[in-house]
Amino acid sequence: MNHKLRNYHVKTRGILYSYIICVPLLLLYEILIRISQPQADALIRISVDAWFKTIFQLLGTNAISATFLAAAIIGGIITYIRRNELSSLKKYYFGYMLLESALYALLIGTLIGFFLDSILNMQAESPLHQLTKLQLIALSLGAGLYEELFFRVILVSLLLLLFNKIFKSNLTAYIIAAVLAALIFSTVHYIGEFGDVFTLNSFLFRFLFGLALNLLYVTRGFGIAAWTHAIYDLLVISFI
Repeated sequence: MNHKLRNYHVKTRGILYSYIICVPLLLLYEILIRISQPQADALIRISVDAWFKTIFQLLGTNAISATFLAAAIIGGIITYIRRNELSSLKKYYFGYMLLESALYALLIGTLIGFFLDSILNMQAESPLHQLTKLQLIALSLGAGLYEELFFRVILVSLLLLLFNKIFKSNLTAYIIAAVLAALIFSTVHYIGEFGDVFTLNSFLFRFLFGLALNLLYVTRGFGIAAWTHAIYDLLVISFI
């Protein structure tokens, strides 16, 4: 690996680039949710986002304001911690990150679909509710941000912390954490008022997709995993 490629790989895996490239996901998601549901009394949101906002509401705060405040505080902390990297920030890296994410989205989706179709004799399914195209775009962006934040950054990290205390091997701990997180990730899609109808095909696809995203999160960071998830969902709805 040459020096420039290695530098790109190391920098974009870090928390600073991940935070910056995910800010547009948050902004576009919130804007499109509002635009696509202008007269709705209760906005349809990604389930993980709804969980976070419910917590904010229980604390007696405005959920939207609290969300942006939390994002700003996290950004301030990250910027301060990584302040020495700001002067060497390469803007064109973000374009490469989006292209890399798009390639992963195509590759992962194609490989999992091929596996289910050829090896297990199943076709991958993506059951969706009767939502408008704009709503689906908004939810795709939100899924990339919020589901990766919860299932990868929070859940995998907590499970690793737990299993590292149980197992001597770090690899064993990670494998179990990754599999369990992927199972939970897939299961959540069938829970609640707006949950999908369970099918083995869609469950297995989401489980394998979750495993792939776990690996991507560990090897390429949160930003790449979030945009890979979002772009994959956008590609799916483009064929609806």
